[in-house]
Amino acid sequence: MAQRAKRDDPPTPDPGTKLRGRALGIDIGGSGVKAALVDLATGELASERIREKTPHPATPDAVAAVTASVVARTLQGTRVGKGLAVGCGLPGVIKDGRLQTTANIDPTWLDISAEEVIGAAIDRPVLAINDADAAGIAEVTYGAARGEMGTVLVLTIGTGIGSALFIDGRLVPNTELGHLELHGKDAETRVSGASRERRTIGWKRWSLEFDEYLDRMEAYLWPDLIILGGGVSKEMARFEKSLTSRAPVRPAIHLNAAGIIGAAYAAASAAPSAGPARSASPARSASPARSASARPAGPSAAAMEAKTSPAQPS
Repeated sequence: MAQRAKRDDPPTPDPGTKLRGRALGIDIGGSGVKAALVDLATGELASERIREKTPHPATPDAVAAVTASVVARTLQGTRVGKGLAVGCGLPGVIKDGRLQTTANIDPTWLDISAEEVIGAAIDRPVLAINDADAAGIAEVTYGAARGEMGTVLVLTIGTGIGSALFIDGRLVPNTELGHLELHGKDAETRVSGASRERRTIGWKRWSLEFDEYLDRMEAYLWPDLIILGGGVSKEMARFEKSLTSRAPVRPAIHLNAAGIIGAAYAAASAAPSAGPARSASPARSASPARSASARPAGPSAAAMEAKTSPAQPS
């Protein structure tokens, strides 16, 4: 029998996993680099959210320098140890800590270890994860999809369209559903938030095209719930009446903080289960957790402190 290939997707938490303490979340997007400490028990930000513009071109060295500045400002005046878990969301498919696609970031990132580049810049181990997956984790754990079973689709609509797909609370990593074809082009080039502004079209026209995109999602996936996040979700009152999907559509709760929250939670969950700070809900823990042993030891070691230590003082 052929040996099964190593699984190199980022480790994701068991549905219902509860944590305490704090972790650091970083969200690197096409327009901004953001970071904050996150209270793992509540999903609330435990520090001011610091944001700086994404450099252009967004090369690894340039982004790492901005990230180092954002993290230094975030942690200034706080007491955190070297064991602080750090998660970083990036716009692309992440395999073994490396970017495999670069649709919304400089192409020089391709096959670069984001974990090594960002980790070296901030002098801490880092867990890299797709930014939409991070936002989806935040909404499933602490937000609009908390406790929902079945198939949940989270779409982040901003510079592009990110997607996160969950089945009974468990993430299917690295879906790139914003790149499905719509009228002969990538969907995100027509119906992302940035494309609406670039095309200078109103909400009515945009919503009709976006509704076509949701029809595709329903035809392919038959989701039980759709969550809309990103900047466009703040404007749902302008277009929700135009949506005809069978599945209920809800706005995300954590909006632009979701990527930070989900990245922090994923990093803190990456170590093997240990200590009183981590528990899984019996009703949602039937599926075995993915082992973190397939990943480098760095993020797991950093995550352990967040799971086994009480919340650190601010």
